[in-house]
Amino acid sequence: MNATVEQIENSTPSSSSGLRQLFSQKHDSIQTTQLPFDTVFIVLSVALLSLGLIIVTSASMPVAERLHGNAFHFAIRHAIYIVIALTAALVVLQIPMQWWRVSNPWLLLAAAALLIAVLLVGRSVNGSTRWLALGPITIQAAEPAKLFFFCYLAGYMVRRYEEVTENIKGFIKPLIVFFVLAILLLMQPDLGTVVVMFATTIGLLFLAGAKLWQFFGLVITGLSAIVALILVEDYRLERAKIFLNPWEDAFGAGYQLTQSLMAYGRGDVFGQGLGNSLQKLEYLPEAHTDFIVAILAEELGFFGVTVVLAVLFVMVFKALKLGNLALSKERPFDAYLAYAIGIWISFQTAVNVGASAGVLPTKGLTLPLISYGGSSLVVMSVAIAILIRIDFEIRVDGVQAMSRKKAASKGKTKAKRKVNKVIKDVIVAEQGGHND
Repeated sequence: MNATVEQIENSTPSSSSGLRQLFSQKHDSIQTTQLPFDTVFIVLSVALLSLGLIIVTSASMPVAERLHGNAFHFAIRHAIYIVIALTAALVVLQIPMQWWRVSNPWLLLAAAALLIAVLLVGRSVNGSTRWLALGPITIQAAEPAKLFFFCYLAGYMVRRYEEVTENIKGFIKPLIVFFVLAILLLMQPDLGTVVVMFATTIGLLFLAGAKLWQFFGLVITGLSAIVALILVEDYRLERAKIFLNPWEDAFGAGYQLTQSLMAYGRGDVFGQGLGNSLQKLEYLPEAHTDFIVAILAEELGFFGVTVVLAVLFVMVFKALKLGNLALSKERPFDAYLAYAIGIWISFQTAVNVGASAGVLPTKGLTLPLISYGGSSLVVMSVAIAILIRIDFEIRVDGVQAMSRKKAASKGKTKAKRKVNKVIKDVIVAEQGGHND
């Protein structure tokens, strides 16, 4: 072995070069090329960010030219958001998971503070107060609030696992916290975020081992509450009616959805070609944000949409698989947080695509890592970085365990040699005594 046991023991998880060396020493005679990070997460994320920049540029050029006199206004801002998102992800990669385990109650308080602040001093756009303006930076408070709540929920599952699985009191406590945050979100109003958080919460409770009657009771109660919220607000009821038959008022309330469906129809199998969309010529409102998939479908067709959904599916599958691995390695907080991020990405993708395709009522949710929007890009990139960090620490634990095993084995070998040497010396001494 080229490296000594002392070099292995002095290696730290923060040293990528040291980790590569540890992985290369799996066997005395076999050199491995396994990397310390899950490159699949990195490649998929960069691919989605790159495609998002291309599609946002294409979809936003007409409206950017009219509003700002610069066809690349939104594209430049989106590129800046990507740089900020990648920087934030690199910073989060350096934060050990222990910090998230210890800090999750404080993160919950930060989430509540953000949602309260946006109601007090937030900026209103299209009748919704969802954004905090910090100089030139605008933050959509609901995005970090989602991640912080999921961190708290994962921590609660670890601290109160027996209560969650054995009695109703432990099951209800996190729902009370969710209810408080949901009220703050509905005051903005932002029903879409509430739905995503609710779906992730019940999914995580189910994976944590909640009883089936509790799970189905929560699902029924939640769906009833969503229906009630739709019925009490006229604009939500109007959206639901239009969702059922958008062509009834194709140039009024159903205009956005019908234009989106036209974009899907024009895309056919392989699309009209990149940059050749007609709906982006200000026929389809919010083409570069909530309805980015419609422009993607029109320009790249069914094939392009399928590829994007397949990439997101692989990312979600790997997140859930990582959760299983973390549980098997006795890292429950990491497991529940990985589960939460996977459910979050999958459900938000389903709602965004479903709304633009007319399968679900229209909601203001972005397509992860693709739609225009700085807050969503940064927070989702941070979430992916957390998944990579979880995988990294599991790999480090495995290498360190392997190193300790090798060190112990070497120690036993040395001890055995010493014992054999002592026995041999005794035998030689006895033989010498007999000869005398």
